[in-house]
Amino acid sequence: MSSVDATDAAPSMADAVRGPRPRLDVERERALTRGADLSRHFNTAGSALPSVGVITTVVDHLRLEEARGGYEAAAHVRDRIEDVYTTAAELIGAQASEIALFDSASTGLRVLIDALRPVAGDRIVASTSTYVSHALHLMTLARERDVELVIAPVDARRRVDAEALDVLLSDGRPTILSIAHIPTSSGLVEPVVEIGEVARRYGATYILDATQSTGHLKADVGEIGCDVLVTTGRKFLRGPRGTGFAYVNAGLGERLLPLAPDVRGAQWTAAADWELAPSARRFESWESAIAARLGFGTAIQEALDRGIDETEAWLCATGDALRTALAAVPGVELADPDGAVSAIVTFTVDGVSSHDVVQTLAERDVRVVSVPATHGQWDLGARGITSVVRASPHVYNDEADLSALLEGVAAIASASGNGGH
Repeated sequence: MSSVDATDAAPSMADAVRGPRPRLDVERERALTRGADLSRHFNTAGSALPSVGVITTVVDHLRLEEARGGYEAAAHVRDRIEDVYTTAAELIGAQASEIALFDSASTGLRVLIDALRPVAGDRIVASTSTYVSHALHLMTLARERDVELVIAPVDARRRVDAEALDVLLSDGRPTILSIAHIPTSSGLVEPVVEIGEVARRYGATYILDATQSTGHLKADVGEIGCDVLVTTGRKFLRGPRGTGFAYVNAGLGERLLPLAPDVRGAQWTAAADWELAPSARRFESWESAIAARLGFGTAIQEALDRGIDETEAWLCATGDALRTALAAVPGVELADPDGAVSAIVTFTVDGVSSHDVVQTLAERDVRVVSVPATHGQWDLGARGITSVVRASPHVYNDEADLSALLEGVAAIASASGNGGH
């Protein structure tokens, strides 16, 4: 495709993002989000803009700690901390006793994989969508404990191939199945319900990394059929950094023993004995940022109040419109696998590094990120892609934001002087 002037491309791109999309009160969301007026922020998949309500909750508790001390302030809000478990459970269709709070999804995944005690000869099957931190943990287990690590087979769209997975697990061998709902490196969405059916058929322990999907797509653990779901607070839930939670199915949780029990989830009962909490809190650690957890609770409640189904419909339609508009820009290549339906959009610009695209857009106050293959070798590395630009809108991004992003990308592609795809 030949290069075009950005001003010529802008009108058609603006029309693309103004197309029919599900109703959602974007102006209200912007009014509740101070950062929405300070930049065009498209880095939800990294860390979204929190609402005024979330920040107010955090700051108010920090002021309480300032006045009373950390432990005294925590005791004062004990009931509100309990509400975080209840609200998180409501979000994913679980029970509060099945929720454990963590400082990140990576911590939750590490603690729970370790609690499963994989040993030599055991098998872990992981999706190509696995995030780097979790992949490093799994590879360490494979290298140091002689655990067999198998990359799940994929279909033509690079999703886990449920039929091939069925064949793989049909040998009846005990298996830990670790799947990322959406990767960090593309807008692909794994067929998590179909995977759950296969896992149940053969008794595999099914762990779902929902870091990029909770607050983005509906994630009901009963429907999905996972034994464990782990997520973070800072992305599509719009909570503070340093927050996250895990769901651990009650039947599995009562059989798992944390590798390093903590006073938060265990009671030291004798010189050489202890008792674990009967709930998922047995996996938690005592020390935590109470202010951040309260803010996380506010963020989850705001997501519930907005409506998960409504949010999913709006975000996926916005992602689709963004892909369509980017695909029409000469010199831009979409990097999402065919059929991707999410609000995470990845692309490259001919002749321009992803890093330079990000930096140039930042000069226009448009915030996107570059995702290198080192963050997803089983995905980007396997596809021979060095890095991609990732844009991930949220409910506070309006048409002006989308147009600014598209116009900026068109200007970069035009300035590069490339001759097309």
